[in-house]
Amino acid sequence: MALVILSACVDVKDGICTTSCPVDCIYEGERMFYIHPTECIECGMCESICPVDAIRYDDEVPEGEEAYAEMNTAVFLDVDGRVSEPGGWHRGMEPVRDAPDLATLSAARDIREEVS
Repeated sequence: MALVILSACVDVKDGICTTSCPVDCIYEGERMFYIHPTECIECGMCESICPVDAIRYDDEVPEGEEAYAEMNTAVFLDVDGRVSEPGGWHRGMEPVRDAPDLATLSAARDIREEVS
């Protein structure tokens, strides 16, 4: 079980979660943050402090958010499909490249929010 960041983080990037993480496993992406799947020790500190309630354990991901959970691993895959081990995030690091389908997913989310 790992923690993942969901759609509520897209284009918000508050970043307070990075200050509570004892192992620096939350990486800044271009439009959202991502939790590294093997560096995370599952302490839950980030979940408790997230101001937009975007962090969940992967077995508690709400319906419709599964693709965001999968992106938390996908952004860390190397060209051979293995999870890269960058060794921890710090301010000033180059952002992690967002998953290619983030733009499509976030546009669909925005449309759903406008309709409701």
